[in-house]
Amino acid sequence: MTTSIRHPLEPLTAAEVQQAVELLKAKGKVTPTTRFVSVSLKEPPKEFVHNGNGAATREAFVMLFDNGTNTAHEATLSLANRELLSFQSRTGVQPTMTIDEQVECEQAVLASPEFKAALKKHHGLDDTSLVMVDIWSAGNYGSEEDRTRRLARPLCFVRKDPTDNGYVKPIEGLRPVVDLNTMKVIRVEEYGHWPLPPGECNYAADRVKEFRQDIKPLDIKQREGPSFQVDGRQVSWQKWKFVVGFNAREGLTLHHLRYHDQGKDRSVLYRASLTEMVVPYGDPGPTQVRKNAFDVGEYGMGACANSLELGCDCLGLIHYFDSDLVTSRGAPLTIKNAICMHEEDYGILWKHTDRRLPDKPEVRRSRRLVISSVSTVENYEYGFFWYLYQDGTIQLEIKLTGILSLGAAKPGEQPKYGALVAPQVYAPNHQHFFNVRLDFDLDGVANSVYQVDVVPEESGDVNPFANAFYARPTLLKTERQARAHLDLQTARTWRIVNPNVKNAIGEPVAYKFIPGDNAFPFAAPGAWWRKRAGFVNYHVWVTPYREDEKYGAGDYPNQSHGGDGLVRWTEQDRKIDNTDVVLWYTFSHVHVPRPEDYPVMPTAYIGFVLKPVGFFAMNPALDVPPSPKQTAGGSCCH
Repeated sequence: MTTSIRHPLEPLTAAEVQQAVELLKAKGKVTPTTRFVSVSLKEPPKEFVHNGNGAATREAFVMLFDNGTNTAHEATLSLANRELLSFQSRTGVQPTMTIDEQVECEQAVLASPEFKAALKKHHGLDDTSLVMVDIWSAGNYGSEEDRTRRLARPLCFVRKDPTDNGYVKPIEGLRPVVDLNTMKVIRVEEYGHWPLPPGECNYAADRVKEFRQDIKPLDIKQREGPSFQVDGRQVSWQKWKFVVGFNAREGLTLHHLRYHDQGKDRSVLYRASLTEMVVPYGDPGPTQVRKNAFDVGEYGMGACANSLELGCDCLGLIHYFDSDLVTSRGAPLTIKNAICMHEEDYGILWKHTDRRLPDKPEVRRSRRLVISSVSTVENYEYGFFWYLYQDGTIQLEIKLTGILSLGAAKPGEQPKYGALVAPQVYAPNHQHFFNVRLDFDLDGVANSVYQVDVVPEESGDVNPFANAFYARPTLLKTERQARAHLDLQTARTWRIVNPNVKNAIGEPVAYKFIPGDNAFPFAAPGAWWRKRAGFVNYHVWVTPYREDEKYGAGDYPNQSHGGDGLVRWTEQDRKIDNTDVVLWYTFSHVHVPRPEDYPVMPTAYIGFVLKPVGFFAMNPALDVPPSPKQTAGGSCCH
């Protein structure tokens, strides 16, 4: 049941989104060539939220784009007062492509006489009804056209029938270029001739000839219901409280994350979000070389979200959250079940058996809360899974699956910059870079960050057996000092502390940031995509909180020239000691394809963990009750 007083960070409702649309129309800010890129909550000031003043005056931030003038517009609206607070026009920038544009771009290619002629010339095909067109962002490669037109550079494939897996037959050597303002193909780039691969390979259930027969049902039952409570978009689970957010650009976001300890709710994270990701491909061939999609800033991770299904995407006793967006023409667009939340058993939380008391082992089972969303960006699927644990640990795990972006190889060709996954079907090497923004408010707004390296003690009188090592913390005082890479030689981590709040042993309360798998960019610093994705230059960045600094590659990465976002902000070298700080983490999955990734990829995993370090006086999960035995005889845990 929803209370009358909403949390000020809950996302806009469907009614509020439509109120914003109608208000802009009434103010004369919407023309026949205007598209709504996004309508989202204009978040209130932090002071308002932390002071607990109840419901805020609701405001909306709207991104518009006018195809007729090639101009972006940013609008801020007071929904309560039905007032246009600000309206700013931005020329020379390109906002996120809308879902509608993706659909219309495919139709424009299929209707293009130039594309039909090229298809006939290269493959003898007259009918485009079975051609599949994936919209790909155009990027920026220094040409005048990159600055003056809103462009897309699709990749094309051929299906055998309308429900076939078209990715197995890529049309190599042809790239139509589409002006999204006019929705016309302005040229078809031809790089040579590659025959269509000869094989077929489907993954749909109705296409698989035989399923394995040795799988028994796995049922998850919670007869007494879940342990979480939901009030609107506010969630309470065990000792955690937080707000579930969502918007068209970032997708799933978490807000105002608190842990109840010793009679009070202690703030940990104010806002956690995916700010950007880029997928650069490592093939210099003419069809593949311009592939480097910025899936947040160019496509919109939230706009690409799936409607999740019980038993398939989520298993157990599920609570779903819808996402209320708009079409590019301002019509309501609701993504049902865009977010899934449920509990999972996660093995042993803690255990000890005293050999003197062999019949009384103490063991507690771990349970975690899962908040997840899955987005499809053309061929790839990305699952975003936030986990909250009973001991105060927070984890983000990104799951990568879907279909490889494939190309065609000539008969007998052995590609150097990728792998054959089927006869004449080629998958280029590529990387996935994610950038996450973690706005810490650890027991208050004023925090500091330490870089912690584990180092050996020098041999000598203090260390006669040469076995000693210790953790060496370095206080990060400015932005430039904070820019850093992972270091396996020192098991490098980062510690976020509140120097103004001491724990039970007199040290500052803290959380530790523990990175997972990662890599460096393999493209040279001068590569065009790296100029635009400066956030990949370091794994960790720390900045002072600024309301308008939300995206690692800047507000407008689509067709950008680069140099924006983290690379620009941190050149100011602002103070980050004992202030409101934001930690940004960039992490990469390196994908050198293999035949087992074809025709659809088994899931790969990447992420990071946040662990309390002196935030609590002792193990905060001591009060987790023992689990009952599954057979007669009572508890198995003491």
